[in-house]
Amino acid sequence: MYKSIGPGLLECVYHQCLKKELELRKIMYSSELLVPLKYKGHELESKLRCDLFIENTLVVKLKSVNEINPIFEAQLLTYMNLLNAPIGLLINFNVKNICFEGQKTLVNEFYRKRDE
Repeated sequence: MYKSIGPGLLECVYHQCLKKELELRKIMYSSELLVPLKYKGHELESKLRCDLFIENTLVVKLKSVNEINPIFEAQLLTYMNLLNAPIGLLINFNVKNICFEGQKTLVNEFYRKRDE
């Protein structure tokens, strides 16, 4: 996907392309998922939205910025905790080489595997 359209576009463009790529590969995902927020046993209304939640396992945060701010990683970790996801991926499309500069994988140390 990135090779065909290149860097420098808006985040929403990459979001749409990535959704299409997941659909073509028949990979289950949720887009702009409303992240549940629980506080002291109560579910609160939240405006938190996860860019992509893939196969109920991988939280993806998409960016198209000049520089990754540490708050982006903090947000991704928070979404991973709230969604009880074991892994997260931060992707910045505004780089020359996406494989080396544009992605960071995070592991949720607080992940609890649910009984199936």
